[in-house]
Amino acid sequence: MLRGVCGQGDMPMALDTSDKTPEKGVWKSGKGKGRRYTKGRQLQDTAWDEVRALLGDAPRRADLLIEHLHKIQDTHGCLSAAHLRALAEEMRMSMAEIYEVATFYAHFDVVKEGETPPPALTIRVCDSLSCELAGAQELKAALENGLNPGEVRVLRAPCMGRCDTAPVLELGHAHIDHATPEKVTAAIAAGDTHVHIPSYETFSDYVAEGGYETLKTLRETGDWEKVQEDVLASGLRGLGGAGFPSGKKWGFVRANPGPRYLAVNGDEGEPGTFKDRYYLERVPHLFLEGMLIAAWAVEAETAFIYMRDEYPAVLEILAREIKALEEAGIVTPGYIDLRRGAGAYICGEESAMIESIEGKRGMPRHRPPFVAQVGVFGQPTLVHNVETLHWVTRICREGPEVLSATEKNGRKGLRSYSVSGRVAQPGVYLLPAGSTITDIIEAAGGMADGHLFKAYQPGGPSSGILPASISDVPLDFDTLQPLGSFIGSAAVVVLSDKDSARAAALNMLRFFEDESCGQCTPCRVGCEKAVKLMQADQWDTGLLEELSTAMVDASICGLGQAAPNPIRMVMKHFPEEI
Repeated sequence: MLRGVCGQGDMPMALDTSDKTPEKGVWKSGKGKGRRYTKGRQLQDTAWDEVRALLGDAPRRADLLIEHLHKIQDTHGCLSAAHLRALAEEMRMSMAEIYEVATFYAHFDVVKEGETPPPALTIRVCDSLSCELAGAQELKAALENGLNPGEVRVLRAPCMGRCDTAPVLELGHAHIDHATPEKVTAAIAAGDTHVHIPSYETFSDYVAEGGYETLKTLRETGDWEKVQEDVLASGLRGLGGAGFPSGKKWGFVRANPGPRYLAVNGDEGEPGTFKDRYYLERVPHLFLEGMLIAAWAVEAETAFIYMRDEYPAVLEILAREIKALEEAGIVTPGYIDLRRGAGAYICGEESAMIESIEGKRGMPRHRPPFVAQVGVFGQPTLVHNVETLHWVTRICREGPEVLSATEKNGRKGLRSYSVSGRVAQPGVYLLPAGSTITDIIEAAGGMADGHLFKAYQPGGPSSGILPASISDVPLDFDTLQPLGSFIGSAAVVVLSDKDSARAAALNMLRFFEDESCGQCTPCRVGCEKAVKLMQADQWDTGLLEELSTAMVDASICGLGQAAPNPIRMVMKHFPEEI
């Protein structure tokens, strides 16, 4: 018996003892004709040369797969089968591994053999709640009817973190705020498709005001446990949505043997949230110094920043300022590893983000173990939100009282509320953590002209929709749970008497349907079924409640567990609409 070829194992094969000349080819069996090439896509020299030129001397590590896919997409406008095959060859990975990652993320355009590549220009129209309230659907329809589809592709897209200037779209890498078809036409004619960098505090500006002196002092004589005590005394909690006491994480990570890492969750994808972008486009070094203080506290070997692809200006700002830190000798080259997301809301979940940092599909991990024990590359990892680290710097400079000294309605601290929807002046408002929706609307200039307050989203779609009658509850951690809601990332969207709570909930569930990673059936199928049931003229409340219970009980991560909140709140507070 002969060993089979091409992974066939031990298979009986007859020997050909004739004098017949064997067929030419790579693979031959005793009686087979053989093949000239291996199975699968063939490596094309031209595509291989192009990929090698793009990658240059960059490492071919598997965790850099998404970064390398971005280079190909940015250069060629899509990911052709030939380029994917060449990348697989260059990185010594299977085509299946490359393909499953490339097709997972929304911003990668995979083009198979014989398929037509997308047009050179793509317009992504945000259709999340704030933009839909501002007319995103009408805008998208007007663009589709007014532009040549062979030259410009118009796509719907999830929240771009610019809800204060809704409706918003992205033209190439340029965002157009308060978008209209006329603005788009003018931008195309002018070739204005590149990112616009706002004015911000640079490294030299920051250092001139005493920046990085706190970090320098801590590195020389600091006690990380004292810093941790100050962070705990301030009352700072995770501002990405979970609300876990920030200082406690440091001790958990330090308790595990190294090497240790720090990972910054900059995937601010919750519709209605834009506070992190707001701060990064103005004072990025407050965040960067806080990150380096946290990295010092846990003795992190590398600090990863995972930033969403929808923030091209922030990515450029961080790249510039990280380089400035390296040139100034504050960090060694490569210590801060800036990673670019690729359009996946689920990567805002910390373990899914870590999977993406490792170059994989962004699918949440089962826990335990928790990321403080087993995080990036299987090592203990400290994960913080951007704004959380912004406050770490201020606490170390100004003391815990910078937060703890503010008190309102029995709540201590400050919150950055992202406010959009039917208010006169949408934006980010730094207010006492005990602020009610009434206080927040007042800070935003009151209701927009001609609108009466009807309902609000207190903390992103996951928090559901509350009626205007619940207006005296502080929008803070732990105060909304008795109402079946939570503050999350403090993404406040205000609805008026001209809006439908039912339609808003459907918008939210469509978002969850699109953004479910697909790993678990309760979330993947549950969101799809919920959308179909919610489109009926009259809701089957019994079936929707049964579906919601299954999703909450059986989903792996917070996406599926929180997705039913809008459904349940509409049934509870707005029964007349369904």
